[in-house]
Amino acid sequence: MSTSGLFSEEHSAEVVAASFADTPDPRLRQVLTSLVHHLHAFVKDVELTEEEWAVAIDFLTRTGQLSDEVRQEFILLSDVLGVSMLVETINHRSGGTATESTVLGPFHVVESPPRALGDDIALDGKGVPCLVSGRVTGPGGEPLAGASVDVWQTNEDGFYDVQQPDVQPAGNLRGMFTADGDGRFWFRSVVPRYYPIPDDGPVGQLLAATGRHPYRPAHLHVIVAAPGHRTVTTHVFVADSPYLGSDAVFGVKESLVREVPEVDDPARAAELGLANPFRTLTVDLSLLRDDRVQPGAP
Repeated sequence: MSTSGLFSEEHSAEVVAASFADTPDPRLRQVLTSLVHHLHAFVKDVELTEEEWAVAIDFLTRTGQLSDEVRQEFILLSDVLGVSMLVETINHRSGGTATESTVLGPFHVVESPPRALGDDIALDGKGVPCLVSGRVTGPGGEPLAGASVDVWQTNEDGFYDVQQPDVQPAGNLRGMFTADGDGRFWFRSVVPRYYPIPDDGPVGQLLAATGRHPYRPAHLHVIVAAPGHRTVTTHVFVADSPYLGSDAVFGVKESLVREVPEVDDPARAAELGLANPFRTLTVDLSLLRDDRVQPGAP
């Protein structure tokens, strides 16, 4: 009997990868083969002990046990390891010609409440008032009339409405807007605040063990879509927020950081229906046409 195909430390990855040779789906075969090679290389590189292996299995088991229809601890793990952002970036390459994307995050709702241009989405009236305005354009700068702009953010205490159903009104700091004929949109809100990701589970233990904090810098979430163009899910980050350089989920991209200057103009504030002084956030968004998606992006 030939023993050339038997397991050994030297050829472990090759032996296991060979077991996938008859996988009907070529993409599945490619992914599993690469995964095995990388996993085995990792184990050999660190010379993983049996005790460490058991700890890892327990960690992953507890991560799965904590996940449910409300909380997805595995996605949180992917986030803090930078995998979520890497997958997002690979799958939404823009070649520098469109607004860069970021992760969706766990607090988006399927249907944001429809709002009229100029509406105030801060339903509880708390926080530093802010005028948010912007324009949606195509890759050539052409206005995208009727584009949909879905936004959501935290309140002044760093919580989303779904985290505080007994404190915040339903739909607080959320809205679905439709850009006007020139691709422009505007609404009233408050300046978002930085906040921690959930850190009371295995992922939080991992962050603590590695000396990492759980915080995300202040940001506004945006999903912008227009017919014939590629939808973009992104953030706009507040330039003076803490943690811009150490976002727990690595979501910050330089092109998405915006100044939020203060305006002290009582007449303008009264015209807008905002308390004076207020701050302004400009969110200009550019979309790729479907037929101009960069090579390599599905």
